[in-house]
Amino acid sequence: MCGIVGFAGTREAAPVLIDGLRRLEYRGYDSAGVAVSDGAAINVAKVKGYVKNLSDMTHDGADIRGRIGVGHTRWATHGAPNDVNAHPHMSSDGRFAVVHNGIIENYALLRQELTKNGYTFASDTDTEVVAHLLEMYYDGDARRAVMKAASRLEGSYSLGVICADGRLFAVREQSPLILGLGVGENYFASDVAALVPHTKNVIYLDDGEFAELTPDAITVYDVRGRAVEKPVSKVAWDVEAAEKGGYEHFMLKEIMEQPACFKATVEPRIKDGRIEFENFDLTDEELHDINRIIITACGSAGYAGQVGRYVIEELCRVPVSVELASELRYRNPIIDRHTLLVVISQSGETADTIAALRECKARGARVLAIVNVVGSTIAKLADHVIYTWAGPEIAVATTKGYTTQAAVLDMLAIWLADRLGLMEKERYDALVEALHAMPGQIQRAIDLNRGIHRLAKKLCKYNDIYFIGRNLDYAVCMEGALKLKEISYIFAEAYAAGELKHGTIALVEQGSLVVTLACYEPLFDKTMSNIEEVKARGAEVLAVALEGNRKILSKADDVIFVPRTDPLFNPIAQIVPLQLFAYYVAKERGCDIDKPKNLAKSVTVE
Repeated sequence: MCGIVGFAGTREAAPVLIDGLRRLEYRGYDSAGVAVSDGAAINVAKVKGYVKNLSDMTHDGADIRGRIGVGHTRWATHGAPNDVNAHPHMSSDGRFAVVHNGIIENYALLRQELTKNGYTFASDTDTEVVAHLLEMYYDGDARRAVMKAASRLEGSYSLGVICADGRLFAVREQSPLILGLGVGENYFASDVAALVPHTKNVIYLDDGEFAELTPDAITVYDVRGRAVEKPVSKVAWDVEAAEKGGYEHFMLKEIMEQPACFKATVEPRIKDGRIEFENFDLTDEELHDINRIIITACGSAGYAGQVGRYVIEELCRVPVSVELASELRYRNPIIDRHTLLVVISQSGETADTIAALRECKARGARVLAIVNVVGSTIAKLADHVIYTWAGPEIAVATTKGYTTQAAVLDMLAIWLADRLGLMEKERYDALVEALHAMPGQIQRAIDLNRGIHRLAKKLCKYNDIYFIGRNLDYAVCMEGALKLKEISYIFAEAYAAGELKHGTIALVEQGSLVVTLACYEPLFDKTMSNIEEVKARGAEVLAVALEGNRKILSKADDVIFVPRTDPLFNPIAQIVPLQLFAYYVAKERGCDIDKPKNLAKSVTVE
């Protein structure tokens, strides 16, 4: 969950590193630091808090001289966020500095061993053991020391190592690390966002591999130290895609990008009116061999999966369950070769999801990944992959990542139903036409709610908010509540509206706000009854309803309207104004919207 960056070139390293850390700050912002070698010694600067604190302290890196270095922005796991625990961490002899993303699971045993051997620890981190291991194993060959130190580590990690003599290494084990190839300079980072200002040519390291970088070359080695040839990939987006583009926050920019992102996800897969996936197909025999589908993910990706469950079951008549990856990985799940496992992750590096994928695949499941990041771990491990093509998502709270995942699940449901012979041509054509129209409908959902900032100003006073809905509306409630709690820190929870009388309504009182999703029209009258129940107990009601619905105005205190589309696709139009509502509520409360407290973008540790 931390961000790391490395540079070897002929210009000053620190300004490049600090700029890279700014682009990776969504991965952690408890502290930041850089270590730079001038060929004789390592100079370190690190500080608690945002990358801006590091930039101010070093005059944007000008105070630290050297042309090879590493940088780090931290999301704390071991040790409190402070100057001492900030990375980089140094060996006792000053020869090595280390930055680290991930967790060293056996660090306590290593620390005990190193302490007995006379090494002194300055921090509470698991990372510092790596620096001392490097010193212990150094015999004049830095590359061999890196290999030996890495062989002692257990867990998921990526490392950046700099030597006082100017040698630079990158190590990957179950944590993302990407190499960037430039002209007269080379780089590594935990995300391509830090690389695209300099190069679009990248190499994706695999687990157990490490690399040595110089200004002129990158050499990749396997776990035994043998040089290996790696393919060079091209990053498909440019630096402007990772900039705010005039918006106050990345989150607002990414909300507004959703019409274009939905179009980029859907339209290339519709050819002559037919849905086709470039990296996913099943023979008729394989298709009819599947008797259940399990969707597994974490957070918002899991809630996209909840939407997908309703749509797939409705169209395909195949039982679908949605499992939290953090739970599935530790169960003894009933999974076999008749199971299609759909794994969803924006980054493709979510630790719990990777572990669940490995567990289910070992039991015979066929695995389909829905991810955004090309070359990610989940994309490599899956049997099939469908990319969402959402582009870089920088804000910690996902928006376009969620809607493009839902888009892929909708297409998958239509494709499966057609292949299973369960859909008439007229219905198929109507759904494909509705998909084509969705970018305009998403924009319509934005345009209908241009005054939502005023609604947020009115309602931001509430400290507990309940989201209720039925069927697909309930699935959207989960993501709507998560968006609000993530960035505004308001207690917000989603409940199936039919469960109110089974306990939840005990929480509703004068001073409660109930957000009621009422777009699933077959159950609209029942939802109206739920509104009456909560209003009778003093709650204020904010409703989300379909454009043209006048009945809702007689019951709700405020209404957000969304455009009409095929009912199966309502969730995509519904979530957009709820994202905007969460954004403006958080803004009214003075929250750090792009970097909410205690959260990081890519959860690469358990």
